[in-house]
Amino acid sequence: MDPKSSFVVAIDGPAAAGKGTLARQVADRFELAFLDTGMLYRGVAWIMLDGGLDPENTQRATEIANSFSLAAIKGADIRTREVGSAASIVAANEGVRAALLAFQRNFAKTPPALENGGLAKGAVLDGRDIGTVVCPDASVKIFVTASSKERAHRRWLELKETNPGLAEESVLQDVLARDERDASRDTAPLVQADNAHLIDTTHLSKEAAFAAARALIEPFIS
Repeated sequence: MDPKSSFVVAIDGPAAAGKGTLARQVADRFELAFLDTGMLYRGVAWIMLDGGLDPENTQRATEIANSFSLAAIKGADIRTREVGSAASIVAANEGVRAALLAFQRNFAKTPPALENGGLAKGAVLDGRDIGTVVCPDASVKIFVTASSKERAHRRWLELKETNPGLAEESVLQDVLARDERDASRDTAPLVQADNAHLIDTTHLSKEAAFAAARALIEPFIS
């Protein structure tokens, strides 16, 4: 299915760069349906871990992805450090990516109603291959990044609330390892699309990052 018939904003970038927060702000401001595509991969990873399965088991991961539904992870804690690491592994699985690709493209082409029941003017999807693979004809493409140290610090601040003994250096190593996996995988590696606009949030507030994105999007949507 070709998502170019719908107004689509593609927001890509590495972990903890701020793309999720930015995508939600964009969705609220422009009345767009929002999809955190990483949630799909985290969902598959959570189901595997919950079932005692190895995320490296490509066959089982693909089977789970093929039958995946958001209802299957309702109420699940998919934002843990362990699930995040496992999600990066299953996301490198070509079978998993193929199984979830149709879901994402359908969302982009036919956005669901907004949470308030209103009609969505389009969709915003955040992930790692939205502008390059999922929606290559997206109306606006944004690549959000930040230094690895800054991203690790942000993630550490989130995780230490439930894991006070967690060392920030350990989180940095996780971030670097995930970056390497995401950038070097054969299927849909993390890369900035040629026509994507770069927003580096290393020294930007959330408000400043949103202002930059808003300026890019406003000319294309009423």
